[in-house]
Amino acid sequence: MPGKIVLFSNVSLDGYIEGDGHDIDWHRVDEELHQHFNDELAPAGGFLSGRRTHQLLADFWPTADEDPESTPTMREFAGIWRTMPKWVYSTTLERADWNTTVVSRVDPAEVRALAAAADGDLVLSGAELVKAFRAHDLIDAYQIYVQPYLVGRGTPLFSPTDTAAPLRLDRSRTFSNGVVLLRYERGE
Repeated sequence: MPGKIVLFSNVSLDGYIEGDGHDIDWHRVDEELHQHFNDELAPAGGFLSGRRTHQLLADFWPTADEDPESTPTMREFAGIWRTMPKWVYSTTLERADWNTTVVSRVDPAEVRALAAAADGDLVLSGAELVKAFRAHDLIDAYQIYVQPYLVGRGTPLFSPTDTAAPLRLDRSRTFSNGVVLLRYERGE
């Protein structure tokens, strides 16, 4: 069975993935939630991200496990991130390190072929890339972590689109820090 394309994102209760100035300090990622992320992401077939999201991750995770201040879950995720195949969608990046392929545009046929060949689900992140994938109706599941925070303004997770998508709740979970996981699959 081909891998799914799964949007995996933290979002404020009012719908933002980041506040003004790309602020994400309000994300509550404690050991319990981070271990859950690791468990969810380790079996993935790859990460699909926009340039800004990729660079944010690439600036920290390649060597995070060498930092004595890193927690065990941080060290574990550093290894997951480094070895995971990654595709970064960008018209400005010419190359990227850490097992990353730069792709200049979203081609629906190429994306579906990539998912079909993957050894697991492809994890999607980045507001602009989500917008492009939504426009082509390429997202199979939405794994959203609602953070108990009202940001007020910033980058919304979803931009207006003409593509409707009926969904069905697959699972939910409340974490001890107040974060709520909502996972929706394509509906019938």
